Amino acid sequence: MNSTQLFNLLRERLPSRDLEWRYDRENNTANIRHIKVGKGLTLDLPKITSRYETTGEEALTEIIYTINETFNAMEREAEGNLPGGEHIYPVIRSTSFPVESNEGNRFITTEHTAETRIYYALDTGAAYRLIDENVLNSLSLTEDQLKELARFQVKKLKTAVKEDHVAGNVFYFLNENDGYDASRILNETFLKEMKKKITGDMTVSVPHQDVLIIGDIRNESGYDVLAQMAMSFFTNGKVPITSLSFIYENDELEPIFILAKNRPEEENDKK
Repeated sequence: MNSTQLFNLLRERLPSRDLEWRYDRENNTANIRHIKVGKGLTLDLPKITSRYETTGEEALTEIIYTINETFNAMEREAEGNLPGGEHIYPVIRSTSFPVESNEGNRFITTEHTAETRIYYALDTGAAYRLIDENVLNSLSLTEDQLKELARFQVKKLKTAVKEDHVAGNVFYFLNENDGYDASRILNETFLKEMKKKITGDMTVSVPHQDVLIIGDIRNESGYDVLAQMAMSFFTNGKVPITSLSFIYENDELEPIFILAKNRPEEENDKK
């Protein structure tokens, strides 16, 4: 299936007089605008096509569901039916992620590491929407209030982990599939508790939105395993963040490059 076929198929599956579709051949994207709300979203067609080739109909079902929920959230926002502060969470994205919405409104963000940036999301139940200046005004919150609410909410998320042993190293996986797995990296209490269990070097990885990996690296081969693991998750994630991992030391996260059969070298452009 090529991009043109995918575009036409999605438009057939989402028949609505309220949606205006435009195929941008130059950028290979689909721009969908909700006429009544006056807002829209942009789809990366090659990325969806690639997922379709791997998972088939499941990929189409997921993207259609996401489109519907996104526009439902926009409609609720336009009607003033926004959820309260208990539905605000931080989300982690790559520093290459856009800092403005499709409409040109600035997203509310906080600097995190050289590889990651914190955004803020309004959870509507089945999906969430990144908070920009317009949404912030609708919530009647200041940026500081928003960020404080998000910090409080992330601490309430479950932090149960699954343990795996590989080549004398221990890896802990957090995967609740609630959309905020990577966000647990912002739970300082959780990281400090995990640090107490670590006997080697503690690493933290957020290769994509739906997983957080903590490593207890006890020998050099552990770094090779970690590099391969992080890259695999990064490549297969629906919302990739970074293939790099972080060393957690003195309550701080430092991105690391992992060289095969060598210890990691810290990045030169740390923030």
